[in-house]
Amino acid sequence: MTPAPTYESLAAIITHTLLEPELTNAQVVDGLELAKRYGVGSVLLRPCDADLGVRILQGSPVRPGSIVSYPYGFQSTAVKIYEARDLLRRGIQELGVVIGSSKLLSREFQQVQTEINQLVEACHGAAARLTVILETPLLTDEQKIIACTCCERADVDFVSTARGYTIPDLKLLRKHLPDETGIEAPGVATLDEALDLQNLGVSRISTTATASILGEWKRRLVPQTQT
Repeated sequence: MTPAPTYESLAAIITHTLLEPELTNAQVVDGLELAKRYGVGSVLLRPCDADLGVRILQGSPVRPGSIVSYPYGFQSTAVKIYEARDLLRRGIQELGVVIGSSKLLSREFQQVQTEINQLVEACHGAAARLTVILETPLLTDEQKIIACTCCERADVDFVSTARGYTIPDLKLLRKHLPDETGIEAPGVATLDEALDLQNLGVSRISTTATASILGEWKRRLVPQTQT
């Protein structure tokens, strides 16, 4: 059982996501200011908002993040590396990359390993952390385990499922990844869900419900008024 978190420790594992295609610049700024106000660990931005995010978060402990080859991982390795290096050059400190499921389904495991190796090298060379994102609904358990092996060999920082999660998938990832590799669960909506996921070994959550989750935690921390 994971010990009950403090507000600060819970906030630190939250990635506030700002990926919706309809977000305006003003809404992105509002989201960034919210992330700073609540003291979350990082923000996940669309690549087009990287400069804006890095500028607004400068001087804040909140780490600016972005994503490569989203949402399906269709791009070639060369394009993914170019995207990653461009975002790192702009000051992104947390990078997510979607691994193409077709390569895992086609059993082109060496291609997957090479791609992850190059992305890790680019990120760690820029003092950034890499999250590998797997389209788990498309993969067999065997293919998920092989993907975990590729991530372990490359020293990936986090592994995440794509656009949602299942408990069996999180348990499988935790079982087949080393302890030092974090597991991320996307699309978390409530405080109780976040706390339950920590008990499963999840070390980071991504959410648009940051204010709701941390606001509820603050309310639970307030002692009952003595009468």
